[in-house]
Amino acid sequence: MLRLLAAIVSILASVVPASAAASECLAMAQGPAGVHRAGFLPAALRPDEVQLTYVGHSTFLIESPGGIKIATDYAGYSGGVLPDVVTMNHAHRTHYTDTPDPAIKYVLRGWNPEGGPARHDLRVGDVHIRNVTTDIRGSFGRIPDGNSIFIFEIAGLCIGHLGHLHQELSPAQLGLIGRLDIVLVPVDGSYTMAQSSMLEVLKELKARIVIPMHFFGPATLGRFIASASSMFDIETKSSPVIVLAAATLPVKPKLLVLPGY
Repeated sequence: MLRLLAAIVSILASVVPASAAASECLAMAQGPAGVHRAGFLPAALRPDEVQLTYVGHSTFLIESPGGIKIATDYAGYSGGVLPDVVTMNHAHRTHYTDTPDPAIKYVLRGWNPEGGPARHDLRVGDVHIRNVTTDIRGSFGRIPDGNSIFIFEIAGLCIGHLGHLHQELSPAQLGLIGRLDIVLVPVDGSYTMAQSSMLEVLKELKARIVIPMHFFGPATLGRFIASASSMFDIETKSSPVIVLAAATLPVKPKLLVLPGY
């Protein structure tokens, strides 16, 4: 057993980039951490708060206390807000655009157009963004490193956006991801993965808050909620905007449902 653990540590040490050593998400979780207040137009965020707005499909607008705005799986629309950073995945056209607004300072593609894995380790303002690649299905079989799980480290929170995830995660990928407090998960059950497989991924990630996305309608979302009810407390919000803080994360994992599609 000791030899096996030593081998795993050795593998992870060889694949984690040196710059990731400063990642808070790769450290052990410390202290208790729930959902805070919500509102469409919040007051200035406190240093320990992050605001998430579910724009729709798999796009969230993430706002840091320092004013950095990030749009996930950006396909050209981010709720009428010009983001500082966008992340994209290319499994479908609704997850990326070839013509992002030129005023966006940082465009992070979850795939490498030149081949091989995309690698991002960006610090902008009070935000650290990195990625872990996964494979996707293509018309002619598996496409290695075609998707990225983007991880946003903001205000002591580790937020993971699973993108267009098509596979359960390997021990090496889980090690590269590290701790996630909040997971944004696609739950369509077909275009990405079966809902049962996605629940297995969530068991491995052990996040305190899970927010479903990419569900296309209430029936699909309802099936996922029913399947997940034994694992999570369920809370449904009437607003697509939520403010979160590490100090108030729930003790029992929570499935937090925001209005959208």
